[in-house]
Amino acid sequence: MSEYETFQHGKPRFDQNKFSGRFRHFLDVIDPSTLFVSEKRLQESVELLDRFKQGTLPPGVTDAQLWQAQKIKQAIIHPDTGEKILMPFRMSGFIPFGTPVVVGLLLPNQTLVSTIFWQVLNQSHNACVNYSNRNASKPAPASKFFQGYLGAVTSAVSIAVGLNVLIQKSSRFSPTTRLLVQRFIPFPAVGEFKGLRETTMGWIG
Repeated sequence: MSEYETFQHGKPRFDQNKFSGRFRHFLDVIDPSTLFVSEKRLQESVELLDRFKQGTLPPGVTDAQLWQAQKIKQAIIHPDTGEKILMPFRMSGFIPFGTPVVVGLLLPNQTLVSTIFWQVLNQSHNACVNYSNRNASKPAPASKFFQGYLGAVTSAVSIAVGLNVLIQKSSRFSPTTRLLVQRFIPFPAVGEFKGLRETTMGWIG
């Protein structure tokens, strides 16, 4: 049996009724190899899909080629605007561009400045990813995005800095315990921001 099922335009390649299919679909979405697709290859993929829709495919085109063309187009082109998504904000760029920030969040012995820097950088990246991949068929004023973004960033930074100060001033923790607890501070801050960010993205579609 072929690894590639019959191509269906606009449909996921893998069975979404199975966990394995959803998992493989997710791996496809975040596959960083699509970051290296050339402009020529992108245009060829778009043209191939257009010809499929028009029923004018040249002889010899395989399902594998069509699935790959769709993967490339969906990874790079916004489905509503038809414009290219900036590389750091594509879903396929989340791991290579997001991982260094996560490492920065977990660095030990952070100062007040470094705590604020990494929180803002992480949350700004996440917000840009969400905004760049938003449902643009329902346009909303950019001011709503910025208002929600600033509120969410302020909240997350306040949590991270506040917890750091409380832990540093507490006499209940040994130096080792204090360091261990501080390692987990980014998680509640990021979690709080995530909820606010999702609410914000809901406003803008």
